[in-house]
Amino acid sequence: MIRLFFSSPLGLVACFLLVVVSAVAVVSETHQTRMLFAMLQTQESERWQLQEEYSRLVLEYSTLSAPHRVSAISRSSLTMTSPDTGTIRVVTE
Repeated sequence: MIRLFFSSPLGLVACFLLVVVSAVAVVSETHQTRMLFAMLQTQESERWQLQEEYSRLVLEYSTLSAPHRVSAISRSSLTMTSPDTGTIRVVTE
């Protein structure tokens, strides 16, 4: 039965069309895969850049919020001083 199908001209044309359709589908899927991979690479690059920026911001935040720096700025800019030990009162509930 299969030998009869491939020996007829209609069977050969159908087989040829199926091969062409299959080849076009493979090319289309390969193209789509490459496009998605390129998009993935772009997004991973952006993620690394954002991660680096976040790390820099965390470091900057920890540097700017260091207790000795805050104390120095409060003393110089705001002229704040620590209270004398005799004026400190502890409130208990």
